Amino acid sequence: MTRPNILLLLSDEHSFRFLGHVPAGEGGEPVDTPALDDLARQGVRFTDAYCQMPLCTPSRMSLLTGLEVRRCGAWWNDAVLRPELPTLPKVLGEAGYRTCLVGKMHLGGRCQMAGFEHRPYGDLTGLTGHQWEPLDDPRTGPYAMRFRTAQAGPTELPESQIQEHLVAEEGLAFAREQQHRDPETPWFLCLSFSRPHFPLTSPGRHFHRYWPHRTTRPKVGPGGDAWDHPLSLGMRQGFKSDLISPQEMMKARAGYMANVSFLDEIIGDLLVRMERNGLLDKTVVVYTSDHGEMAGEHGVWWKQGWYEACTRVPLIISLPGQRRGRTAARVRRTPVALVDLFPTLAALAGAACPEGLDGVDLSASLRGDAPLPRRPVFCDNLVPRWGRGTEFRMIRWDRYKYVRFREAPPLLFDLVEDPGEQTNLCRNPSGPVKETLDKLERLARETMDFEEAERERLIRDGGLSRQYALDAPPATGNLYLLPSGRLVNAEEMLYRPTVILEDAAEILI
Repeated sequence: MTRPNILLLLSDEHSFRFLGHVPAGEGGEPVDTPALDDLARQGVRFTDAYCQMPLCTPSRMSLLTGLEVRRCGAWWNDAVLRPELPTLPKVLGEAGYRTCLVGKMHLGGRCQMAGFEHRPYGDLTGLTGHQWEPLDDPRTGPYAMRFRTAQAGPTELPESQIQEHLVAEEGLAFAREQQHRDPETPWFLCLSFSRPHFPLTSPGRHFHRYWPHRTTRPKVGPGGDAWDHPLSLGMRQGFKSDLISPQEMMKARAGYMANVSFLDEIIGDLLVRMERNGLLDKTVVVYTSDHGEMAGEHGVWWKQGWYEACTRVPLIISLPGQRRGRTAARVRRTPVALVDLFPTLAALAGAACPEGLDGVDLSASLRGDAPLPRRPVFCDNLVPRWGRGTEFRMIRWDRYKYVRFREAPPLLFDLVEDPGEQTNLCRNPSGPVKETLDKLERLARETMDFEEAERERLIRDGGLSRQYALDAPPATGNLYLLPSGRLVNAEEMLYRPTVILEDAAEILI
């Protein structure tokens, strides 16, 4: 395979549990994802893949740069991607690829292209791009915490205007245009979808598939050794999880499951159309997500904690030979990281990779039986959102997960014996567990200086938001960037409509 096309399908907030091909014995939830199941059967499925920070912007910045949170300045959702940092699309572009990003990337300031050559549709002003519902309710928006779960149900939006459809359509248009204009030049196309991220609304056929009879309770309930940990308390208080009733929680879970199936349907339709057009004949297809979703596990929702549900994500890489049956599909259980995508995809493209990346090249394990490198995988949260001293460095090493906090007590879990993260092995460790704890504690101290990280956040990167501020009038979450260079609202019809009649039922008979 010489210089293949690369299709990166990136979703938002998709927990590793919510895939039809993940067995219940491995923590899977009974959700319908036939398109992603087919992709997993025709590719390499990484069962233990981790984001580098369980929050949208930081995770995406780490993925694009192949660098961990500190090194790329991925602190928070308003973080600015420093223009001097090499990115995967920039490196591929320099290697002769046409590059395009469609959809949400949640970057701060005016540094919105991130090395991509084209960006026809998405959150080009950094306003996150989510289509909030209901359209006329003042509680709608990113800060209406309770409303995120209370609004779960069928969507009010015309389905053709839902952003997942638009992302797929614009992505397909780009690939078709490239095939027509310059079929010999490879492309890198990142389609970045908002779902299954809230709002937890989808077409009724998906919501009613799960509500009320197929909705499952969370795999892990309230309790465990970390229930009263400062970070756990801070998450529940900050997200107001204790106000969510059992009925509301279950309906919100149905909404989340429906969002997953709706996204799968979009992806399935897209891949069928691309296959019919010959656009997948020499294309590497990747599916992953920026972080997971708690979905009620441990009594909390959303993300930005150390839990498996919000740090562990789907990762599937499918090569053309695997889809044709020439190369075996595989399941890899060694822990890997999203920063590994940069060096891996660059290697598949034959592109020169920058030195000093934090990710490792997995391409040999995609093409054959080469073992994955056995090394620690890191996930960080370096802003004390959940209270003083709750910044953490999480390390996944073999079967163990260790979490060191700036001030709060450390945690250690054996994910084989205790996949629900209930028993903190830092309490009275002995024998091999004590040796592992000492090793991981030492590694965490050697690789993360919380005080220095704070100085970098405040001093090195503190002025980037002002330096690269985007001076633009108010806009909808998603915009079109036209070939002429004009940037125009994409959702005027939804949020600022021209209303012809307030109640058409009076005349439409």
